[in-house]
Amino acid sequence: MANHKSAKKAIRSSAKKRLLNRYQHVTTRNMVKKLRTTTDHAMAVELFKTVASALDKLAKRNIIHKNKASNNKSKLARLVNGLKPAAA
Repeated sequence: MANHKSAKKAIRSSAKKRLLNRYQHVTTRNMVKKLRTTTDHAMAVELFKTVASALDKLAKRNIIHKNKASNNKSKLARLVNGLKPAAA
């Protein structure tokens, strides 16, 4: 256990940050899973915008590496572009 006041505070603040980071990471992973299971092109395009934004935010906050965010966005973009748009 920490002995100094500042060390105790650091433990508390790092625990809070860890919970928030895990929440954001899990939420984004769930969004990616939802996008991967989507078969509707229009819905996938809309979902892709929010997922790409969320991945960029995670990378900006160093929750995931920026190259991992780029790789995920690239793969998801290929998936979305591969879906056939509905015939109008």
